[in-house]
Amino acid sequence: MNERFLDIKLVIFDWGNTLMRDDPQQQEPMYMWDKVELIPEAIETLEYLSRKYLMCVATNAGVSDTQAMIKALERVNIARYFQYFFSSIDLGVNKPLPAFFKKICHEIGILPSQTVMIGNSYEKDIIGAKQAGLYTIFFDEWGKTNLNPDADRVIHHLNELMRLL
Repeated sequence: MNERFLDIKLVIFDWGNTLMRDDPQQQEPMYMWDKVELIPEAIETLEYLSRKYLMCVATNAGVSDTQAMIKALERVNIARYFQYFFSSIDLGVNKPLPAFFKKICHEIGILPSQTVMIGNSYEKDIIGAKQAGLYTIFFDEWGKTNLNPDADRVIHHLNELMRLL
């Protein structure tokens, strides 16, 4: 475990393209899609992390409220790894606003400084989380982004989290 993450109690994951593949052409909630797909190494990583931390999924998905997100996560058998689920629809605030992340921490009762946000969108997941006082891990699966000055760490595979956290 990295010294920087010693005080972490809560791990927040973005949903689309961090845990499950997103298809921007789909107009309905993900749980209704014909095919849903996990990001590689998601199950083993979630299994490991869920034994050590409180786990949360938080999304901006415009067509999915919290219940729709849970249904999609259940289709790939990963909802069981999470205690908390938040949708911008239900929170009333969107990423990247720091208020999105602060509201989640407040509702769970964990300090932002005890929380790490993991997401694939530098603009939506990392910048606002840093401004809210969270640690951040940018999931750059395809290695397309070279400049991530605010992310505490950058990973290219989800299983790298088992070494970091």
